[in-house]
Amino acid sequence: MSSMPTLDAIVAIEYRESIIEMVKDFTDRHIRPDMMEWDKEQQFPLEVFQKLGELGLLGVLVPQEYGGAGLQYADYIEIIIEISKVCGAVGLSFAAHNSLSTNHILMFGNEFQKQRWLPFLASGAWLGAWALTEANTGSDALRMETTAILDGDHYVLNGSKNWITHAECGQIAVVMVRTGEIGQSDNISAIVVEKGTPGFSSGKKEDKMGMRASETAALHFDNCRVPRENLLGRVGDGFRQAMKILDGGRISIAALSVGIAMGAYEVARDYAKVREQFGQPIANFQAIAFKLANMATEVQASLLLTQEAARLKDNGEKVTTAAAMAKYYASEVAVRNATEAVQIFGGYGYTRDYPAEKFYRDAKLCTIGEGTSEIQQLVISRELLKG
Repeated sequence: MSSMPTLDAIVAIEYRESIIEMVKDFTDRHIRPDMMEWDKEQQFPLEVFQKLGELGLLGVLVPQEYGGAGLQYADYIEIIIEISKVCGAVGLSFAAHNSLSTNHILMFGNEFQKQRWLPFLASGAWLGAWALTEANTGSDALRMETTAILDGDHYVLNGSKNWITHAECGQIAVVMVRTGEIGQSDNISAIVVEKGTPGFSSGKKEDKMGMRASETAALHFDNCRVPRENLLGRVGDGFRQAMKILDGGRISIAALSVGIAMGAYEVARDYAKVREQFGQPIANFQAIAFKLANMATEVQASLLLTQEAARLKDNGEKVTTAAAMAKYYASEVAVRNATEAVQIFGGYGYTRDYPAEKFYRDAKLCTIGEGTSEIQQLVISRELLKG
């Protein structure tokens, strides 16, 4: 006999549902009307993120004592999915702020650092960037060339970072730097750099195929002096910290992928029910109906993988394999579903008058960012073969 759900579980479910309703209403009012214009102009909607901050959604995982909402990953992924069903670019920026920069300070900052930075990030007064990737060191992070040399009470930073979300609009960046010889994991450290610090600037803004409303640019450090107290954790801990942050970040990208896959499926389903050929809706034809069946099935599988990774994260269990599996599978599903959506829309799917082409362009980044699909396969296989 199955046990009845506890009162706490019922309250948690009802609370999550109320949050999702709030987010759905927000996306309908503040994102859906303008998202295609933002995409066309590659405009980052800063005012939308300020409104998200007012709702307490830019500190989803941050405890209330630091000004955040204090929610769990199970809640967080549902919010990302709901946003990404409408606009993947906003979902991507939302995830980057919450699970990368903000979460890095939350997980590895000392009490002074948390009190100093988290309230600004959680309120939306500040947006955060997280800087690991360089032009010549994508997946090969240990060979990064950005350095930090200790000089008295300051670190002097030199180098550049590429493909950084919120590089221009962010007021703060968590930057991985080399503090020793190249190629060693214990020679990477994490340092917080605030906007306005001399020698710290943003560079070329990328002109992207998709996710165009999510700002992506380079960061440059030219003899940038950063107080020693901005070091997160100990010297040499940065690489290990980054790998843990990426475990959680991959769950958020899995959720982003689920949202895009779900959004693509829903617009394709709705279109197939009203588009007529040969005197009947195209949804009546088996060729289209089976596409929809496959799309819905893969969305559900992606969702379950992502929810399981979030459950492990909330329980404090190791999530490396589950996060990589969720991110790998869900991102590939997002691409497949977006491709099928364009196919179901036919010629109209190839135009900007319908949403299918935006899902198609946005989806591909999910298989690249925070570790390519090939890197996820490497992570999964290594974890499976340990011991």
